Amino acid sequence: MARQAGAATAASGEWWDPDDHVRLPAGDVHAWLPGTNQTLCGLALSRSRLRGFAHVPFRQVLPESGGASDAVGHLCPRCLAATGVRPGRRWQRHDPRP
Repeated sequence: MARQAGAATAASGEWWDPDDHVRLPAGDVHAWLPGTNQTLCGLALSRSRLRGFAHVPFRQVLPESGGASDAVGHLCPRCLAATGVRPGRRWQRHDPRP
């Protein structure tokens, strides 16, 4: 399966940015390809009551990005794996045994 680098965002809630007057994702967040009816982890948008945010890239909802991540409650681990995005720092051994 190819990594989906250009995935947009689908979320269970929304909020309005008072400065930019833009609708942004909130709550449970998933990766979604615009034009399809399901997230990358396989949830149907309509049955799961998820809202699509085609104008918000999935990478922008990560906590490190700071952009649209203010009201994000949970990032789907399956969608993170499908996009190849790894939030936070990667694991690294600092003091290996000899």
